[in-house]
Amino acid sequence: MRKLSFLIIPLTLLSSYRFALETAPKCVKVDQQQIAGLFERWNDSLKSGDAKKVSANYLADAVLLPTISSQVRLTDAERTDYFKHFLAKKPVGKIDSRTIRIGCNKAIDIGTYTFTFKDKSTVSARYTLSVLLNSEIRVFR
Repeated sequence: MRKLSFLIIPLTLLSSYRFALETAPKCVKVDQQQIAGLFERWNDSLKSGDAKKVSANYLADAVLLPTISSQVRLTDAERTDYFKHFLAKKPVGKIDSRTIRIGCNKAIDIGTYTFTFKDKSTVSARYTLSVLLNSEIRVFR
């Protein structure tokens, strides 16, 4: 009976290992240029002047810490409302510095940027784009 129990344990471990391999997440392959391109896509959506189009860049549970407002925006309606006011200033963003880190199905783009508005005024701020990677590589958090 003792020999049988020694045989069962290795088979159980082997089975568990195989299950872990089968259920391991498949990581979306991206590079830093693709992640950097998400800011460009977001900046292009600002140029559209459509607050809903800008808000569409964000997951439903995204947290937006706005550049020119102290009110945290937690819902799509709140983000859309913020962008309606922000877009009225005709902003154009430019990255001043950035660091991109990529993991399995997630990436983060952190840095500083400056917005120039239609009246030529500017505002500089920090940003953090937390990105969940799916087949479309597009979701901000």
